[in-house]
Amino acid sequence: MNLLFKDVFGVFKIFEDVYARIRKLLVPPKAYSWQTLIYLSLFSWIMSSFTTQGFVKDIISFLGWMFLIAGTAWYTTDSPILIPNTSMPVGSLITGFLVSVFAFGHGDEVTAAETWDIWSLVVVTPRTVVFWPTISALITAIPEFFEGSGTDTKTLLPKTEDRQRVIVLIASCMVLSCWLQLYFLVDSWVAEYPSLQIDNFERSSLVVRTESSVKTPKNGVVILDKLEPLVKGRLAAKSWSEVEIWLKNANQEVRELGKQVIDKHLDNFDEKALWHVEPRIVNIKTRNKLDGYRLDLLSIWTGPSSNTRRFYLRKSCRISPIAGFGGDTPNTQRRPNDTFAEVECDKKSSLIAGSPPAN
Repeated sequence: MNLLFKDVFGVFKIFEDVYARIRKLLVPPKAYSWQTLIYLSLFSWIMSSFTTQGFVKDIISFLGWMFLIAGTAWYTTDSPILIPNTSMPVGSLITGFLVSVFAFGHGDEVTAAETWDIWSLVVVTPRTVVFWPTISALITAIPEFFEGSGTDTKTLLPKTEDRQRVIVLIASCMVLSCWLQLYFLVDSWVAEYPSLQIDNFERSSLVVRTESSVKTPKNGVVILDKLEPLVKGRLAAKSWSEVEIWLKNANQEVRELGKQVIDKHLDNFDEKALWHVEPRIVNIKTRNKLDGYRLDLLSIWTGPSSNTRRFYLRKSCRISPIAGFGGDTPNTQRRPNDTFAEVECDKKSSLIAGSPPAN
């Protein structure tokens, strides 16, 4: 029985300790404390959510951010925990993140009220991440130039060893910010110019490719896949003599069709101006007798490349004469013994390194 009471009282003791710790964390020991600032930030957010006047909402939200940043900085510097092998407290990282989100955690389309709203914490932009390390380092360095606490604070010049430590910390974080900026810059290049990744980053010491092998550039394939039915449509209803005349002017015809395809299907990519289409025509002879033509459709990349010879994609189409009524042409307009063109194209495009053959 005594053992039972001891167990029950032990459980109550645990709850009592937990309650005491929570109460100490949430209840301000005095009016001037970090808890007060956090509660003021929450109060400001609640009040701003009920405010309809624009400038009043902006002011209240701005004060809420200031209270939140100040309260967080105060709490995290009371008993600072250093990041292993550095002189930067974990609290500086937290405070630096809040400052970075407040200053840069919004896009150009976001208004000032939305920027200062407390829920902007969920908005993390590339600028937020890039400036985060440098801002955290500056927050870590600021106390080194002050001495004392409360109202007795005065400025001072840090000792030589402290100055070196501060300079190394800030410089290291600035380098990290530069690397992060490089990552987002390259990422934006790949998004806007996806064909750049075909070979530009293969030998790079800065960018690591996640793919085990180089893939054919998607936009170059799209151009040829969309161009193929257009070419077939132009040749379907023509007689063989008309096909040969069309092939003589194929350079202009294919370039025009290619431009239409690029403008329509690559409109969302900034790289569309770096692709162009050209044809190449080769005679097919059997026993010294002309047996048709091979029309090579080329989508040529003219953008930057690590290879001076560049690259292009090719889809070959075999054009052969056949007897029949021909394509979509009404039977009443063609005789059965007329000769027309049969067009068969490769199913896949081929990626070729180097400059395209002479026209």
